[in-house]
Amino acid sequence: MGQMMVARWNGREIARSDDTVVVEGNHYFPRGAVDAAVLTPSDTHTVCGWKGMASYHGLLVDGASNPDAAWYYPNPKQAAAEIRDRIAFWKGVKVEPA
Repeated sequence: MGQMMVARWNGREIARSDDTVVVEGNHYFPRGAVDAAVLTPSDTHTVCGWKGMASYHGLLVDGASNPDAAWYYPNPKQAAAEIRDRIAFWKGVKVEPA
C-alpha cells in the first residue's frame, strides 16, 4: 500500500485511502473509500483519448454544492484499466497526505 491520502472539501473529509492510483497527477480513490453520502448524480460525460469516457458526480457538503467535482471511468480503455470505477476530484477539492 502507498501513502494515506485524504480528500477534503468545504471543511469535510470526503475520501481517505492508502490505495490511490495516480494518473496524470490525480489521485484516484477506490469507490469504497469515498463517502457516498456526499456524492450527487450528474449527467455529465467527457471523453479522454486514452482513458475513455468519464462520468461525474457532484458533491453536496453541509448544504454547499460543487457540481461535477468528482469523476470516474466506469469502463476505461485497456490502457487505463487500473482506474476502473475509482474516483478522482478537482474544483477546489484538496487531496493531500493524511
